[in-house]
Amino acid sequence: MQRTDISAALSPWEPGLLALMIYSIMVIGLIAILLFLCSFLGRKILHREKLLQYESGITPTGIAQILSPAPFYLVAIFFLIFDVEAAFIFSWAVSFYRLGWVGWIQMTFFILLLLFGLFYVWKKGGLNWQSKESEESCSNTTSS
Repeated sequence: MQRTDISAALSPWEPGLLALMIYSIMVIGLIAILLFLCSFLGRKILHREKLLQYESGITPTGIAQILSPAPFYLVAIFFLIFDVEAAFIFSWAVSFYRLGWVGWIQMTFFILLLLFGLFYVWKKGGLNWQSKESEESCSNTTSS
């Protein structure tokens, strides 16, 4: 194994870094030129047709704001949380042998922490689809 000189690796005159810097400057310059040309040469004529909303070729009718119940957003957030959890667990499973027991203990702690969070959300009622009013009305109709 050879020793690497860190100052040489980080030098801007290193062929890889110099090429990367030149490429980055060229890309940023090209983007700036294109944005300037679009704003300078583009037509700025606003009329009624341009200001209309466009929804897949269908003329919009009615209001666009449909109120979605909060449980839909909660399910989406829970899905994201547990999707990230799955990504961590899969990456841990791939490197299971290299991580050994230390990795196993850390992943066990991670899973227990997530289970604790799931039980907390469950206890607080975050997984209930019905609101408290509809639960009360359901219990009132079944009891009478």
